[in-house]
Amino acid sequence: MKIRSSFNYTHTLFILLGGVILLFLIAPLAGMFLSVKAPELFATLEDREVSESIFRTLAISALATGIAAIFALPLSYILARKKFPLKGLLEAIIDLPVMIPHSAAGIALLGFISRDSALGSLASSFGLNLVGSNVAIAMAMAFVSLPFLINSAKDGFAAVPVRLEQAAETLGASKFRIFTQISLPLAKRSVVSGLLLMFARGMSEFGAVVIVAYHPMTTPVLIFDRFNSFGLSYARPVAVIFVAVTLILFILLRIYQKRKC
Repeated sequence: MKIRSSFNYTHTLFILLGGVILLFLIAPLAGMFLSVKAPELFATLEDREVSESIFRTLAISALATGIAAIFALPLSYILARKKFPLKGLLEAIIDLPVMIPHSAAGIALLGFISRDSALGSLASSFGLNLVGSNVAIAMAMAFVSLPFLINSAKDGFAAVPVRLEQAAETLGASKFRIFTQISLPLAKRSVVSGLLLMFARGMSEFGAVVIVAYHPMTTPVLIFDRFNSFGLSYARPVAVIFVAVTLILFILLRIYQKRKC
């Protein structure tokens, strides 16, 4: 009886502490939504620049996530399965984009894709300027968000029993077939979570994107531009629409993830 009473007190305390965090997360967003009047919202919805920026942001982030996954998932598998020298250093390098200021990430990328760099010079020879392009936006999004995919997928692959892969190998299955038909399906939940996290982090990126490509504008850059140029009343409706669109999108993606995984 005494243990049960202590258990109830503990859970009540945890609920109260968790409620404070939820309030901290919800209150600013609720305040932002309630402060926008309907005429401002409808006028912003009809603004072509806003709709184009939202489509551009979602499309580029999704494309960057899809392309990056082709290279990131094999790396995640190797990190989960193999031990090798300097593995800890490699994992630290992968986590680096999360730790450094994203404006610094933008500066690093700008030097990497500028006309004076090897990559920028190669692109220029084909008549392409990477700076200020959709490619630059995709690279900035991928740079800051890749750690979320790699680490989540790595945890998923690490949870797959090695004995299943070994059994398949003894039956003559190739390494690639083992990866695609056993390891990847069993790690699917973690992989999908990593993809969603990378997609979400990429589309919300501002610091790195604004340095490599102020134009064409993604929605985070557009929100900053309108706030900087016209003030809060012009920036807030754009922020409300973008948050609403992303919230609806992620609810649908999470429902799909739970049904399929």
